[in-house]
Amino acid sequence: MPPRVLKPEENFITTEPYYQAIGQEIAIFEAAYKQNLPILLKGPTGCGKTRFMEHMAWRLKKPLITVSCHDDLTASDLVGRFLVRGGETVWVDGPLARAVRSGAICYLDEVVEARKDTTVVIHPLADDRRVLPMEKLGQLLEAPAEFCLALSYNPGYQSVLKDLKQSTRQRFVALEFDYPEAALEAGIVAREARVDASIATQLVKFAAMTRNLKGNGLDEGASTRLLVHAGKLIAIGIDPVQACRSAVTQALTDEPEMLAAVNELSSSIF
Repeated sequence: MPPRVLKPEENFITTEPYYQAIGQEIAIFEAAYKQNLPILLKGPTGCGKTRFMEHMAWRLKKPLITVSCHDDLTASDLVGRFLVRGGETVWVDGPLARAVRSGAICYLDEVVEARKDTTVVIHPLADDRRVLPMEKLGQLLEAPAEFCLALSYNPGYQSVLKDLKQSTRQRFVALEFDYPEAALEAGIVAREARVDASIATQLVKFAAMTRNLKGNGLDEGASTRLLVHAGKLIAIGIDPVQACRSAVTQALTDEPEMLAAVNELSSSIF
C-alpha cells in the first residue's frame, strides 16, 4: 500500500487543548508568530511543550503538523521524495513541505535527535529568506506569512554530540519551559488525571523528590506527564504506591538500587 499523505485540513485542532501558562510564553509566541519569527522551545521531557504547541495552534486557528524526530530522520523525510505509484513516479511532499505550502505550523519535536543534514533544510526557513530548498525538484518553496516553524529540545538531557548548534539556535526566539511550581502542577495533575487534590499534591511531592536525584543516579526526575499517568491509574482503583512504581519509577530507571530508592520515596509519601 502506498503511504498515506495527510491533507492540511486533517491537522486542525478543533477543541481547546488544556494548557496552564506559567509565564509569558503565550504572548511571546503570538508576537513571534506575527513577526514571522521561528520559535525554539527548551525544557525537560514531559513538561508541556507539545501541549503548548497544540494550544497555540488552536488559539491561532492554524493547522499543526508535528514531526517526532529520531536518529533515522533525514532531510528527504522532511522535504519529500519521489515514489512509484501505479507504475508512475510521483513526487510526495514531506511534512515540512506540506506545512510550508498550506501555511501551517510545523513543530519538530526533539530536533537534535534527527540527522544533521536536517539543519541544512531548516536554516533557510528560519531566517529572512523563509524558503525551503526542494533540491530534487530544483525549486525554492517560499513560505507564506501564515507558516511558522517551531523546534523543541531538552538541553539538560542532550549529549555534547547532540547539542543544538549556535548557527541554528541563534535563528530562533527561545521559550524556556520547566515544571510548574507545586500548587500549579498539582492542579494540572488533578484536572488531567481526574483525581482529588490531596492525591495530586502527594504525587507532586513525590516528583520533587525524584527531581532532586537528577544527576545523582537519575538522568531525569518524574515529569508532569508521568504524574498524570500515575494519577489515571489511581483514579480507577490502583494502589497509589503500585501506580507510582509502574507509571513513574519503572519509566525513570532500570538500575536495581535506584529502583529500590525511588520506590522507597513513593512508599514514604503514600
